[in-house]
Amino acid sequence: MTTELEATSTHHIKTISISDVPANRRRGGDIRTILSPATCGATSGFLGTLRLEPLEVVTEHWHPYSEEFLFCVQGVVTLRLNGEERLLSANEGILIPIGVRHRLVNEGSTPAFLVFQLAPLAPAPHLGHVDTEDLPEETREAAR
Repeated sequence: MTTELEATSTHHIKTISISDVPANRRRGGDIRTILSPATCGATSGFLGTLRLEPLEVVTEHWHPYSEEFLFCVQGVVTLRLNGEERLLSANEGILIPIGVRHRLVNEGSTPAFLVFQLAPLAPAPHLGHVDTEDLPEETREAAR
């Protein structure tokens, strides 16, 4: 007897590598959205990585529809939440609630590597982020 779970085909489930997706540097750092509606057909949220070299920043923004789960794998970053700063170190995570402005900077001397997940999805991709700060010109030039 085969159960419904065993009968479900898994051939459509994709494995996505960090190298399969391009870096998005629009807000700073090396941001890669690895598991998303576009890459694997996700319907409830998306997951990605962030690499910040020393002195790199992710500009301030907020999410009107999604919570953000942020986990620091390596290094230390300064996280600003609605203007209040705190450190997020390796092996620490934080939940950023819907509507909270946030900004990250690596003020250390070694790279930082983080994993993030946002859920639920915004009604459309362009509605997912609200930028409150522009990327500094020198950072934009370096990213080109």
